[in-house]
Amino acid sequence: MARRIVLFAILAMLAQLLIVLADYYWNDEELGRLLVEQEVSELAKGIGTGGTSPTFDLPPELSDRYGSQTTGYFARIRDGSGRILFSNCTDQCAEHFLPVDLKTPDFWLRIIEPGKPLTLAGGETVEITQKPFVVEIATIGDPVTRVNAVLSKEVIDHMIVPMGILVIFVLGATLLSITTALRPVRGAAREAAAIDAADPQSRLDTVGMPLEVAQLAAAVNEAFDRVRHLMQAQKLLTSAIAHEVRTPLAVIKLELEQIVHPRARKAEKDLDELVQFVQQLSALGNLDGVDRKQFLSTNINKLTEELVESLAPWVYQTRHSIAFEQRGQLIVPAVGSLIRDALRNLIENAVKHTEAGTSITVRVDENGTVGVYDNGGPPRWPETPVKRDDGNVRGIGLEIINRIATIHGSAFRFEQTRNGRNAVISFPIPSRRSANGDVRLSL
Repeated sequence: MARRIVLFAILAMLAQLLIVLADYYWNDEELGRLLVEQEVSELAKGIGTGGTSPTFDLPPELSDRYGSQTTGYFARIRDGSGRILFSNCTDQCAEHFLPVDLKTPDFWLRIIEPGKPLTLAGGETVEITQKPFVVEIATIGDPVTRVNAVLSKEVIDHMIVPMGILVIFVLGATLLSITTALRPVRGAAREAAAIDAADPQSRLDTVGMPLEVAQLAAAVNEAFDRVRHLMQAQKLLTSAIAHEVRTPLAVIKLELEQIVHPRARKAEKDLDELVQFVQQLSALGNLDGVDRKQFLSTNINKLTEELVESLAPWVYQTRHSIAFEQRGQLIVPAVGSLIRDALRNLIENAVKHTEAGTSITVRVDENGTVGVYDNGGPPRWPETPVKRDDGNVRGIGLEIINRIATIHGSAFRFEQTRNGRNAVISFPIPSRRSANGDVRLSL
């Protein structure tokens, strides 16, 4: 907006400049009057009145125009008694000047030949120390184009200086007013960017905002409320479906256990996977209800070590190995149970979806990350796929972990390498301290 205002101000000044130049350039009489006045003013600087009688010394900057009789510029300067103080006039120009014995008017101008370049004669009576002097000039064809200097002086004196001051104040006041008016908008934008979607109390503060901006902020708050209500309804629906399905699934499993047949065992396995999916669906819905009051300072190193110790027997029963490494202390505000569930899911996935003999490493790094790494080869994820907003498809278990990371303001990265998989949660600017050395706990 500021750039557009400045641009149009510059365009307006350029348009006015062109209009002024055209008006002066095509008006020969006005242009001639200005030329005579400017030349008389410069010649008058050479008149001296300090002695017994007036004298005239041609200023050096005028010598190229009035220093000889062949330059196309002529001048004649007389004192009040008619005595000539200076003249480079020839017979060619004498006929264009007023007679010496004629009483000279205060200003006179004669256009010798209309059109450009200017050919004219004129003069003016000036007073220096209360003594009158008649300064007359003539130009035949304006050889050095003094008309350009006249136009430049008029543009500077009567347009650029006054209009420049006006534009500076008007433009400055306009930009200041716009900046002041938009300051609440910038503040609202910062508040909107900092809104925590998991906090139901997050709203834009409309106190002190101009009416128009406050109305916009109120509309945004209403939109947030509608989205929260929609998410709450979705959460309730998901939880209700998971709850209603859980009991029939348990009954079906009890009935299948009474049937002695390989197909029944296959159905039980499929049913177990369905029960796990329902549990994950319920967990995914419950994540939306996390309250910020549940966040406490959590030692991720201690939490991870205790989790690895508790899962180690089961990992070894599946003929896998697991190790815990810490390369720095990681202490962050978090919901410990959620972080524990996320890491447990990553470890269980690494066990269930890799071949026997796979080595699993759970590592806390000094760069604020905690990850689960394995060397189990190509992935085998038989989970129900979930399409994310970015177009990627991942299992619902990994989507739960991603949601947990998002709730904590963290980033979750899952990548396949040539040797296995890396699943890493990166916490934002955590408070951490480096350990004295790498610590490794093999189980």
